[in-house]
Amino acid sequence: MPSVNLDPDVARERLEAAGVEVEPGNTDHERWRAERGDANAVAYDDTVVVQGSRPTDLLAVLREDRGGRAHVYFDGASRGNPGPAAVGWVLVTSDGIVAEGGERIGETTNNRAEYEALERALEAAREYGFDEIDVRGDAQLIVRQVRGEYDTNNPELRERRVRVRELLETFDRWSIEHVPRAVNDRADSLANEALDDG
Repeated sequence: MPSVNLDPDVARERLEAAGVEVEPGNTDHERWRAERGDANAVAYDDTVVVQGSRPTDLLAVLREDRGGRAHVYFDGASRGNPGPAAVGWVLVTSDGIVAEGGERIGETTNNRAEYEALERALEAAREYGFDEIDVRGDAQLIVRQVRGEYDTNNPELRERRVRVRELLETFDRWSIEHVPRAVNDRADSLANEALDDG
């Protein structure tokens, strides 16, 4: 569980400014608690601990330096095609990994899982307030469809492509490239770990 190196009073102000309800702590050691989406935060005397299945739901609000540039990695996995599926994504800056996530998404095809992973990664990058992103994935079909080099004949994939393009347009600058699986290893691992844990 991530710990945020942030004064609990400053953290509280940021959460309240974002419309997150802050409640009293449950024990003498807890200063306050807050919940947003699938994440919750607990403040102690000198630290804030964020927990839950999607800690980015709160970490993005608590992040001090909004803006900047990030590398965004995504990967979707499906066993059976269609079959059990999961997504993995990673946000990286010059400081290292800022956020990452992996979770099961039910049963679907590999291409749909790849698009879902890309959407989740872009939503996380937007929540973190990045201005510029360089997106990387090992799904050549998805990358080429998003760039407009390939047609998207499947109606559901076409809708997902439109959604991805809408998300990309919310950034000041973006790029998307196909990379070998070895370069996308962390996102791939997160997707497969989520499948294994299911």
